[in-house]
Amino acid sequence: MKLSSILKASALCVAIAGLSMPAMAETVRLTGSGASFPAPLYTTWFKDFGRVNKNIQINYQSKGSGAGVRDFQNGTVDFAASDSGMSEEQIASVKQGVQLLPMTAGEVVLAYNLKEVPELKLPREVYIDIFLGKIKKWNDPKIAAANTGATLPDQEITVVTRADSSGTSFVFTQHLSAISPEFKEKVGSGNSVNWPGETKMVKSPKNDGVTATITQTPGSIGYIEYGFAQMSKLPMALLENKSGKFVAPGGEGGPAALAGAEFPENMLLWVSDPEADNAYPIVTYTWMIFSKKYDDPKKAAALQQMIAYGLGEGQKIATKAGYIELPPEVITKVQEAAKLIQ
Repeated sequence: MKLSSILKASALCVAIAGLSMPAMAETVRLTGSGASFPAPLYTTWFKDFGRVNKNIQINYQSKGSGAGVRDFQNGTVDFAASDSGMSEEQIASVKQGVQLLPMTAGEVVLAYNLKEVPELKLPREVYIDIFLGKIKKWNDPKIAAANTGATLPDQEITVVTRADSSGTSFVFTQHLSAISPEFKEKVGSGNSVNWPGETKMVKSPKNDGVTATITQTPGSIGYIEYGFAQMSKLPMALLENKSGKFVAPGGEGGPAALAGAEFPENMLLWVSDPEADNAYPIVTYTWMIFSKKYDDPKKAAALQQMIAYGLGEGQKIATKAGYIELPPEVITKVQEAAKLIQ
């Protein structure tokens, strides 16, 4: 056979093969950043989602709520995550519009490092005073009164707080401000606050940083998301709720705190001091933040798929990861709000 005939036959084979092979779907890459509070859950979600949706790659950086919101405002990420939502001023700075969606919920716990104290009860007045710097030792009479029979050491309390702009700090200080006028006046609430100078304090970045510091520091106490304490096997204090009951995190107290709460139109809802008799006292929703209008319709479609997964299959993972599954009525409201993302 002549060379020209061979080349023609080869070209024909390639053309036929091309017709029979489906075009490869274009990969859509999504970037996000923000809250460390839900990061373990989101990391699991995105890996699981990526196994099914191989043409969508999601890169999420756990940097803290404040950093995530700044990235979103600057347009360097496609979505952000924040435990403190966004302020009206921050929302107004985003020309594409902003849609906040609560995607999961969790508990802020007081984890501590006292080997000789496997169970610790902290009345409201006590944990307020620890973070105000008024209670400085573990064998303080107010702690001892609530923990009859416990061997409390004559040891100075080391308070571990966040070093970065943190939604977990916002939730925790908002709760303390809600139950203590003194704390509200002296410290207040926010992603970053000025803690009392007389407190023996160590600051660490992100939930995992605070967790590591507590683990490495005997006599310490700090506020972190429940899942971080659970994974690190740190003991967590039972906290007195509004009804005067001591409630441990990780049980029915979290869902009880959120039950019946009604979301406003902007989807931002705070439960700073829950009313339920069996409620765990420090519980919060946490939000993903999206633009209402994306220049790339493929990204908007991919984000919609990601949201649908999080509200569906993702909720089944939440409880195992130490988070609170969204109630069905909340999922319905979030699904409706998600339609505004185009």
